[in-house]
Amino acid sequence: MNVAKRHAFVTGAGTGIGKAIALALAAKGMHVTLAGRRNAPLAEVKELISGAGGVAYVLDGFDVTDAAVVGQGIGWAIETAGEISILVNCAGEAPSAPFEKTETELWNRVLGINLTGTFLVTHAALASIRLAGNGRIINIASTAGLTGYAYVSAYCAAKHGVIGLTRSLALELARSDVTVNAVCPGFTDTPLLDNAVETISGKTGRSHDEARASLARANPQGRLVMPREVADTVLWLASEKSSAITGQAIPVAGGEVMGG
Repeated sequence: MNVAKRHAFVTGAGTGIGKAIALALAAKGMHVTLAGRRNAPLAEVKELISGAGGVAYVLDGFDVTDAAVVGQGIGWAIETAGEISILVNCAGEAPSAPFEKTETELWNRVLGINLTGTFLVTHAALASIRLAGNGRIINIASTAGLTGYAYVSAYCAAKHGVIGLTRSLALELARSDVTVNAVCPGFTDTPLLDNAVETISGKTGRSHDEARASLARANPQGRLVMPREVADTVLWLASEKSSAITGQAIPVAGGEVMGG
C-alpha cells in the first residue's frame, strides 16, 4: 500500500473532527479532497495542508443530501485526484429538541445529513474505491449511535442508522479488499459541541463553562475528547494494519460506552 499515492475524500472537512482527519491524512502523505458546503473553512484547511507540504483539493458547495451534487462532486474529485482509496463520511449536524417538539422538518433534515448523506456519498464513491484497491470506508458516527441521549432523538436515530449501514456494507464487501468501519466519538471539543453548550446554557441558565463541564462528566475520564484523538483512530483504520478490521463501531469516548 503506497500511502503517498492514495486519495482520501473527506466530507465535513472544514471544521472540527473532519478538519482534524483531513490534516492527519495529509500529514501521512495522502492527497485529500476537502468536501463541504462552505469555501472559506475548506480553503483554510487547504492552506494548512499546503503550508506543511501536503496536497489538498477544495470541493465546496458539496451538499451530501443532494444526489446530483454528490455524483458531480465525486466525479470531479476522481478526475482531479484519481480513484478514491479512502472515504471518510464526516458531514453531520446535531440540533437538539425534546421529542414532542421535534418537527418532521427537523427529523428529515437530521436524517438527511447524517444518514442519507452517508449513503449517497458512499454509493457514488464505491466503484472508485473498489478500483483503487485496499479501500477504506470510514463513517464518523457517534456514541449516540451506540446508546441513547435525551433531546437528540433524530440524531440518535440517524447515527444508529449509520452503524447499521456500516455493518451491512461491511458484510457485502467482506470478500473484497474494502473494509467498512464506524468511529464513534463521545462529546468532542468541536464547534458542534459549542452549539450544544450554547443551547444548554440558554435553557438552564448555567454558564458556558458549567455546561461544558456537564458534558465532560459523561466521559469516565472526566474530559472532552479531542478531535485529533478521533483522527488518530481514523488513521489506523485507513492503514494496512487494520485490514482484518471491518464492520466495527469503535467508541472514542474514554470508556463512556463499552461493548460486550
